Amino acid sequence: MQKVWIYLENGTFLEAKSFGASGTSVGEIVFNTSLTGYQEIISDPSYAGQFVTFTMPEIGNVGVNANDMESNTCHCKGVLVRNYHNDYSNYRGEDNLDSLLKEHNVLGICSIDTRYLTKMLRDEGAMMMIASTEISSKEELAKQLAASPRIEDINYIEQVSTKEPYIHKFGAWNHQELSYNKAVMSDKKVVVVDFGVKRNILNELVESGLEVEVIPSSFKAADLIARFEAKEIGGIFLSNGPGDPLTLTEEKKQVQLLIDANIPMFAICLGHQMLSIAHGFDTYKLKFGQHGGNHPVANPDNVVEITAQNHNYNVPDNIIEIAEITHQNLFDNTIEGVKYKNKEIFSVQHHPEASPGPHESKYIFNEFAKIVK
Repeated sequence: MQKVWIYLENGTFLEAKSFGASGTSVGEIVFNTSLTGYQEIISDPSYAGQFVTFTMPEIGNVGVNANDMESNTCHCKGVLVRNYHNDYSNYRGEDNLDSLLKEHNVLGICSIDTRYLTKMLRDEGAMMMIASTEISSKEELAKQLAASPRIEDINYIEQVSTKEPYIHKFGAWNHQELSYNKAVMSDKKVVVVDFGVKRNILNELVESGLEVEVIPSSFKAADLIARFEAKEIGGIFLSNGPGDPLTLTEEKKQVQLLIDANIPMFAICLGHQMLSIAHGFDTYKLKFGQHGGNHPVANPDNVVEITAQNHNYNVPDNIIEIAEITHQNLFDNTIEGVKYKNKEIFSVQHHPEASPGPHESKYIFNEFAKIVK
């Protein structure tokens, strides 16, 4: 393993060991508390522009495989882990994590105190950082970091969204067959606006009995409204994705038109935030975000669900003026889900599809399917 040098915008300078790709990379550092699913996290488009610090100390020990990719590439800038294991042991493992990161040009950083980093981020908040296997000078790293754009200055949606529409043809993972269920074409089609959608969200929409068409984030609302009026589609889903939702000004205008057309809509994460912004309620940035698979959320029946989370932004409390709060985070009381008044539009901040994480919230996909049908 070669050395890697890390500089954070608060002045912290660290030396560690490197695996995966070599080079120099700049991004926002966050921490994730999930105990499993590092491959799904690394390939989640919502992490574009970010370094992920894993609080789980042992990473790499189950390897990687083609079926657990949440997209066609690894989107994060890098990963920081306490102990990296190149040798893996798992009946589904096909290769090691080092090879995956090299293939997709993602930095791996290990032999570093991830507890120290997590406590720093908890106290000071998410921040920008630079990591390099080429530059060892603190001053040069600081100079390059200062000259680099911040994560909120970059439209990562344009990078992660599909360029062409397509039909998603797979359902949920079948543990007996060790493959994804094949989609059964339905007469009830929904369109997914791809801001950086995870594959397992598409799988769960299909599993709920819907035909799923995925379209680019550069969509035109007029086209979708015409298709809805012609009864070609029965609803629209707004996906998760990376970056600051307030920068998506054109997408906001298009979502506003969809709202005005009274089309049934369901949204997760960034899509949930986009609905809030389009209704005139701007999001705000959390101190260090919520990233992990162990977040308790109270649902409409006041039952606690343990959920998967991955977001740095949140909808404001005053959204209660136009929406019913359906889900609430029990860690910090932030809003996790809303149902808009007098509309067939609802959304959640957490990830009911999990991958990784608990499956207690998957019923939400069926609720959307019932509305569409």
